[in-house]
Amino acid sequence: MMKAFPVPVVAVGPGSQPEEDESLQYLPLPGSMMTFALPVSNDEADPVLMAAACAVVEQLRNKMKAAPLGSAHTPVIELQGMDPEVVSLLNQTMGEGEVSISVRGSSRYRIQETVFAGVWRLHECASDGHLTRDAIMACAIPPMVTQWAQDGVSLDCKMPEKSAGIMNAPAVLTEIVGKAKAYQAGDGAHVINLTLLPMSPEDLDCLALTLGAGAVTILSRGYGNCRITSTRLPNVWWVQYFNSMDTLILNTIEVSDMPEVAQASKEDYEDSIERLGEWLQVMQVPEQLDV
Repeated sequence: MMKAFPVPVVAVGPGSQPEEDESLQYLPLPGSMMTFALPVSNDEADPVLMAAACAVVEQLRNKMKAAPLGSAHTPVIELQGMDPEVVSLLNQTMGEGEVSISVRGSSRYRIQETVFAGVWRLHECASDGHLTRDAIMACAIPPMVTQWAQDGVSLDCKMPEKSAGIMNAPAVLTEIVGKAKAYQAGDGAHVINLTLLPMSPEDLDCLALTLGAGAVTILSRGYGNCRITSTRLPNVWWVQYFNSMDTLILNTIEVSDMPEVAQASKEDYEDSIERLGEWLQVMQVPEQLDV
């Protein structure tokens, strides 16, 4: 579930959003905010299929209760090989939540949060597109996303030569690189709010070209739309917030393992355990319910 803005928001003018390189194909921003709603029981659903879907949800919930957020063990339910009609029923009832994740240059994985914050649908595909893994995972964010963000990164960052229009980009880049070099896993996030800095369009273009785009793009919707993109520097993320008109309203660089805005919190996780219980109360007949 998306968090509130971590730094102050002010309106921005022309040139506040860096131009995207033609090779960077971002996913479109999500639309309206999705809010939680209990599924409506389908009286026409096959009782056998419904019972099987409920068994999967109950198993997931029990695993989540036994493994609080941050535990060494990540609750996972493997769906590969399960009756496709049961999987379809699970997909329909668990829905799509606020966060989706893509990896540029790879078609192997597709990750989508469900309406239950911290509960993710994970698809892994072979190079020919054949589905090789279908799973439900419960965690702040799937751990392989952090791993992907480290692919091809380097602290070797060539500082740009000063040219017409460039004012503060070199100083900002020096700060970013310095923080990236000093960063240790688990350190608190260091956020540079570009919106509040005197940055020219040339400065922002310079930052975009120098930092480059990494493998991971995360799209989140909640109190506002947010696009999170890894860069070619380790643990350096470009985090941008947009209003409903797709206008950039907050533009930041963050040095962290993973921006907090992309992750489900402990409260989200515990709330989803409760809501999964409500899901079961709706879907199961009373004599089957044991939550």
